[in-house]
Amino acid sequence: MKFDYTLSEINEAAQKIIGATSRRIFLFYGSMGVGKTTLIKAIARQLGVVDNVSSPTFSLVNEYRDTNNKSVFHFDFYRIENEVEAYDIGIEEYFDTDAYCLIEWPDKIKNLVPLDTISVIMTKKTDGTRTIILENYGTETKNTF
Repeated sequence: MKFDYTLSEINEAAQKIIGATSRRIFLFYGSMGVGKTTLIKAIARQLGVVDNVSSPTFSLVNEYRDTNNKSVFHFDFYRIENEVEAYDIGIEEYFDTDAYCLIEWPDKIKNLVPLDTISVIMTKKTDGTRTIILENYGTETKNTF
């Protein structure tokens, strides 16, 4: 699936991403400043998160709760040096839950990511519009849906 959105349409974009699949692990790819954290905030709102959503750049992971007291995990691996740091925080245990896992800078942990995952590839156009491509992660050929 591929679509464009403006910042005023971010909630609709978040709904499209959540509604596109029953999977719960999303990998957010894009350059610095493309809007990964902003989109994750919108996704968290659409999931019913009532907590303040912020980037976990220094803590690596933030846990939020939705209105049903279910967990939503937000990871930011920008600052890690190697996959061992993610392994040390118990990343595999997070993946084994039924919680949503929203991961910024997943290329830093590519050997730890489960195959049944969705890549959210973001780019920003010169007019400020963002383009999102959703792909199945871990397949030899990139499958968009």
